[in-house]
Amino acid sequence: MTYINRYRKTYSIQVTISISFTVLSVCSMCFLGIMLYEQFVSRMERMAVESTGQLLGQTAINLEDYLRNMRRISDAMYYSVIKDKDLSVEGLDEEMNLLYEANKDNLISIACYTNDGELVAAAPVATEKQGVDIVGQQWFLDAVEQMENLHFSTPHVQNLFDDTSYRYYWVVSLSRAVELTESGSSALGVLLVDMNYSSIEQLLAKANTDNSREYVYLMDSEGEIIYHPKQKLIYTGLYEENNLEQLTHEDGSYKEEFQGEKRLITVKTISYTGWKLVSVVPMSSFEMGLEEMRYFVIMLVTVSLLAVMILNQLVSARIAKPLQKLNDSVKEWEEGNLNPAIYVGGSMEVEHLGRTLRSTVEQIRQLMQDIVVEQEEKRKSELDALQSQINPHFLYNTLDSIVWMIEGGRSDDAVFMITQLASLFRISLSRGKTVISVEDEIRHARNYMNIQKIRYKNLFRVTFDVDSEILSCCTVKLVVQPLLENAIYYGVECMDGDGEIVVSGHRSGEDVYIEVSDNGLGMPEEEVAQLLKENNRAPRHGSGVGLLNVHNRIKLRFGPQYGLEIESVPDEGTTVRIHLPYIPFTPETQAWLESGKKQI
Repeated sequence: MTYINRYRKTYSIQVTISISFTVLSVCSMCFLGIMLYEQFVSRMERMAVESTGQLLGQTAINLEDYLRNMRRISDAMYYSVIKDKDLSVEGLDEEMNLLYEANKDNLISIACYTNDGELVAAAPVATEKQGVDIVGQQWFLDAVEQMENLHFSTPHVQNLFDDTSYRYYWVVSLSRAVELTESGSSALGVLLVDMNYSSIEQLLAKANTDNSREYVYLMDSEGEIIYHPKQKLIYTGLYEENNLEQLTHEDGSYKEEFQGEKRLITVKTISYTGWKLVSVVPMSSFEMGLEEMRYFVIMLVTVSLLAVMILNQLVSARIAKPLQKLNDSVKEWEEGNLNPAIYVGGSMEVEHLGRTLRSTVEQIRQLMQDIVVEQEEKRKSELDALQSQINPHFLYNTLDSIVWMIEGGRSDDAVFMITQLASLFRISLSRGKTVISVEDEIRHARNYMNIQKIRYKNLFRVTFDVDSEILSCCTVKLVVQPLLENAIYYGVECMDGDGEIVVSGHRSGEDVYIEVSDNGLGMPEEEVAQLLKENNRAPRHGSGVGLLNVHNRIKLRFGPQYGLEIESVPDEGTTVRIHLPYIPFTPETQAWLESGKKQI
């Protein structure tokens, strides 16, 4: 039964992971596939719109240049010839013929009529056909009704003049109302410029490719088709164009459906005329590329999903089994076994978790054994430190020295001693704090040595060489003074003025070292090895705290890797090195360390 339950739990974890990743993968792949396809479609449409826009733009520029040239011909005839002529004195034929000859490649004829339809002048043929109703022509009516404008007609056959070649020309007429002067009086007339329709046809034919499904056509402002590549079919009723609907569109690109076919329509208006260039591109013309892209995206998503599903199964199994084994180990620990066999294996993360749990179990077991001893030792060390803050013997000797200084009239020395003693005790008390800055600890040591130098009548020299970089870091209170006391009693007290004590400090990486060195008697190596052992006892006349007490207080506050290091050579001297972590001194770090923490 237990095996079945474990199997179900393992299977449940594996299935949960597999389904979660599979659903996420399916959603992500489908989303990416749709986004890829949509981007491709959008890109193709933008390219088609841009390409069509460029084609229409260039075609419109060419057509506008052609129409602008026709307008210049009309303006030149009107403003440079007709306005300067009095028809009763001279005619218009010479100038009209010259203007026609200069532009005959694009012109069929130029003619000027009176308001009654009477021919004033024409080029190149001045012989009118019989029975032609001039005033009934649409170009004539447009010019008379809107005299301030120029009017472009739709393509039609020019049938005004007799042509010896008997040819019929398709033209686009440009007509305008003009002011004719005869015998000093003005009368209304109409100037007609017939443009060769074949020139316009050639311009638009260049815009149409061999692909009959994509084409460009031209219509006027009323929707009448001026040019269409399938114009003959439209005239015969075999083909229809949606020109009236497209007439309502502003310039730009649009999508429409005409006769069951979706098309991309691009419209461009021609200046001066109101004509519209229209490009027609069936959507089916680039759907072949879209269909191939659609198949590619579907195949890519399908293959990716199959690969992800297989990978999910493998990954979920690899993750679930080690986790289940680790879970069984933790359950054994929960049931009361304080020394369980924690599983270590599986992936790097699970293996690291197993090792961490195994280490945690070991540390908890060890801590449970050490916590009572550590707390007792901490209370004992702190009590010893408090008791050592005022050494009665040191205080008695110092006060005695102050008395005989006063009796001997050395009031300045007495004042100095009292000042140093007050500063010494102020730092010793430190408002009950056991963690102070290195700067305060060194100041305390200086005060202590100033007093001792006077008491010992300068039998030794003291030098302080502490880097300013470490003055603002944390230390345990009263760690330097006991070392100085030992250096005096065991080192330089009996050297008759040749004694020297050096206090130095520096930083090395994340560590701080403070050294107290003397050139005193020194001690053998075996005695040095016993100084920091628990069974060692401080001498009677030495520091009330002792080296061992200082060593233990540093370890309790900062960790077992810190404390004292002692080096000594007989007849050469002794160096005691204080090893501390570099922790900047702030009220926050002081309070944190006072709470009993060992690391920051």
